[in-house]
Amino acid sequence: MPELPEVETVRRTLEALVIQKKIDHVSVFWPKMIKNPAEIEQFNDALKGQSIHEIGRRGKFLIFYTEDYALVSHLRMEGKYGLFPGQDPVDKHTHAIFHFTDGTELRYKDVRKFGTFHLYKRGTEFAQAPLTDLGPEPFSQTFFVEELAAKLSKTNRKVKTVLLDQRVLVGLGNIYVDEALFRAGIHPERIANSLTDEEIVVLHREIINTLTEAVEKGGSTIRSYINSQGQIGMFQLQLLAYGRKGEPCNTCGSPIEKTVVGGRGTHYCPNCQKL
Repeated sequence: MPELPEVETVRRTLEALVIQKKIDHVSVFWPKMIKNPAEIEQFNDALKGQSIHEIGRRGKFLIFYTEDYALVSHLRMEGKYGLFPGQDPVDKHTHAIFHFTDGTELRYKDVRKFGTFHLYKRGTEFAQAPLTDLGPEPFSQTFFVEELAAKLSKTNRKVKTVLLDQRVLVGLGNIYVDEALFRAGIHPERIANSLTDEEIVVLHREIINTLTEAVEKGGSTIRSYINSQGQIGMFQLQLLAYGRKGEPCNTCGSPIEKTVVGGRGTHYCPNCQKL
């Protein structure tokens, strides 16, 4: 599943492709993706004649802003956007097309059909699902080490499970939690409220550093992720823990081990991240 760096990369590339383009109409071939409004006709009618003025992001969600609406999009496992000339053949896995008045089309492709769209009146999107009850953005000025410490101190869940909880902090998924914990020297199965103040300061810093570097590299290409211009992310070339089972730790040389935490495959160094 694309995490914050991948979604941010998609947002940036889409901004370069579709800002100020005017929607002529929308074609939806898999209606179950449209979660709001209930009727596809309402979805299409609302977006007709609207122009895309900006593209925002909240955690792993993209938000397309038009004059009157906010379209909240989640890529889920394998959702992808691409801008195409209208005359190009349509891939069988394309499930929504935003037809622009200039003859180009923004196509949403999703092999697994897990992606979702919620359309709301602009200004109301954060008061309704799926954007309610989300934690702070790692890059925002509201992501304070004190707040992270308060949340970790209140739970006896494993620290990796806590960091994957989007109500605690948005945008982190399996890859970047493993990477941040490795950089911070914290075992993923440590009980959250056992972390010291010093460890939390380091963890807070490494979450930001890991995500910042990943965004700069365009995200990680794991399995099938590419951005909206067909480019692959490059951060996977410098992963220190995730996906490196059996390989030597870059710090101490011990083999990276893999376990399961909260149902997710989890990579760590048993020497650098002692339990």
